[in-house]
This record gives sequence, structure tokens and C-alpha cells, in this order.
Amino acid sequence: MSEQGMSPAGGPVRHHKPKPFAPIDFEPFAGGADPARVSEAAHLAAQALVHRGRESEDPEVTRRLVRLADEQGLEAIAEMWAESPARSLPGALWRLYALRAATKKDPERVSVYFKAGKDTAQVSHVVAGVAEPPGADELTTMADAILSGAFDGDFDVALERSAAFCRVVALGQATLADSAEWANSQHATKLTKSAHQLVKTAEDLEASAKAWRRGQLD
Repeated sequence: MSEQGMSPAGGPVRHHKPKPFAPIDFEPFAGGADPARVSEAAHLAAQALVHRGRESEDPEVTRRLVRLADEQGLEAIAEMWAESPARSLPGALWRLYALRAATKKDPERVSVYFKAGKDTAQVSHVVAGVAEPPGADELTTMADAILSGAFDGDFDVALERSAAFCRVVALGQATLADSAEWANSQHATKLTKSAHQLVKTAEDLEASAKAWRRGQLD
């Protein structure tokens, strides 16, 4: 996979707008080297959505941010974040965007993975420290609020809960892969690969949450 996970390995990376990803195709989206101006714009947009949306007491600020997302489209804004370092503010927002897009595209399949993960004995270990991982509906609602600048909760907790969602879905995929191995080994392999990628995404979100608490996520 390329840095954006959409070009053949070793081939040129084409810069284009992110597309919604099917749950089976969740990717960790490793960061790449962006031109300075694109990188600066990505960070400014991320800071505007998270910091101003949380800290401003002026509701007009939130309205302007929501209007920006409506007029430009989250897809256009997220395009700037796609190649940011994984453990940065725009990188974390890109992962939330991709999770939201994939979940909205196929909520039933995501819910199947989530339920399979929650029903396993290991779930309490993979989400240790998180009271309750969000389900598919809650994940998209939380991501919508963050990506529109309307989120006023604890951003680090939101990142950790999103990471827990990834881990539960990944556990569900791994569980279903085991049961499908005998009938469809190719599908089982794809599920296993996706589960590993989701765990990496979870690790990146958890690291971003820790950096946020230290005041070092930028």
C-alpha cells in the first residue's frame, strides 16, 4: 500500500480526495512528507476545529466552523489531513474521519464486527481503562461533533474511546476470520489483515490522546 493506502506498492502516489472506506479496508494511513503550505493549512484547520470549537464561548465561532464544513465539505477538509503524521492533531482527525466514513458507509457490517468483538472474553483486556467503547452510532455522532467543531467534551477521552472502538471491531474481525478460515481462507486472510491495521490505528489514536494530555498534540 502507498502512504494513503490507495496506490500500488512502489508506484506513484496520486493525491486525490479521500473516499469512504469499507470496514474491511480500514487503513492506518501512515503520514507522508507534505509541502510546507499544505502541512500548515492542515494544522490550522485541525486547530480551528478542535481548539476554537472547544474553547470559544461565542456560539458564532462554532456556527462558522459548521458552515465551513457544510460549504467546503468534510471530504475537502480531510484531504489536507490525509498525509499528516499519524500521531499529530490533523493525523488523529484524519483517522476519525476515515472511521466515520467507513462506519456510515456500511453500519450493519461494522455492527456485526463490533458485536462479535464485544461478545468475546478478551474484550475487557483490549479496552482496559475505557469504561464503555462507543458503538457504531455513537462513534459517528461523536466524530460528527468533533469534525464540525461542535465537540465540547474531553478530546483525549474521545480519542481513547475511538481507539477502543477500533480494538473491539478488530477483535470481532479476528474472531470471524477464525470461524471463516475453513470455508473461505481468502476472506479470512483479508479480515485478519484489516484487524491488524485497525489495531495500529487504535495505537495511533491512543498515543495522540496521551500527547493531547501533555499539551504536545499539534
